[in-house]
Amino acid sequence: MLKSWKVRFGLGVLAFFVLLAIFGPLLPLDPRANDISAISQPPSAHHLFGTTQFGQDVLAQTIAGARGSMLVGILAAAIGTLIAILVGVPAGYFGGAVDNGLNFLTNLFLVMPVLPLILIVAGYVQGTGPFVIALIIGLFGWSGGARTLRAQSLSLSSRDFVLAMRMVGEPHRRLIFFEVLPHLTGWISAMFLHGMIGGVMAEAGLAFLGITDSGSISWGTMIQAAQQQSAVLRGLWWWFVPPGLCIALIGTAATLVNFGVDEVSNPKLRQARRSVLVRARKVVEA
Repeated sequence: MLKSWKVRFGLGVLAFFVLLAIFGPLLPLDPRANDISAISQPPSAHHLFGTTQFGQDVLAQTIAGARGSMLVGILAAAIGTLIAILVGVPAGYFGGAVDNGLNFLTNLFLVMPVLPLILIVAGYVQGTGPFVIALIIGLFGWSGGARTLRAQSLSLSSRDFVLAMRMVGEPHRRLIFFEVLPHLTGWISAMFLHGMIGGVMAEAGLAFLGITDSGSISWGTMIQAAQQQSAVLRGLWWWFVPPGLCIALIGTAATLVNFGVDEVSNPKLRQARRSVLVRARKVVEA
């Protein structure tokens, strides 16, 4: 999988932001410090990303915001993916009454207006920090993935190798974990990456609307503060461009990794890729 430049680039960008979120607080930068002598200053040697209206260093806030946004994205994706696996895979594998019950639950969450529900719940929950926001996003964002895993598990459960393992008396637990789930790796990884992008963007949207904890620092709260202080109208582009660019980079990196994983896990794409290379070699030789 690492032979693909898409995967290498995407994993490199994601690893950079993960390391930034982990080790960023160790850097000698205070995102809340006010420099009265440098208010609304553009990027310079002293402040590489410029300063806000309050004299706060934008680079320090961008680094500090990586922890909040990445924490929400990864945790929300992990919660949503785990629930989708626990609901979708057994529903497709067992069928019958189990499928009917779990499918009803999936359809119930699928028709719910997710964004309004997240707004309502986040608005009523006290102390909506990163963990609470990630929990809310994950609990309401799993139904689409569960429907996809159900369909794939339903197809896999009728394959010859699964039926043969059932006939020899293999337990369902082993069949699910060692026969069904390995064939769903591409779908699960794509689901996790999609959930991570959705979590980061949902956190930014909630922060922009002023629902998250105003005391925490994330890319969303930076964009919200820039909007409240009319940074766009005042030409303070260095205030809102860095967090927006970070969100865009994470989305691009996750999409590229998803493309690379799909090429590896999908035999048709691998075959197509080989055929293109063979034709290109023939053209060069001719």
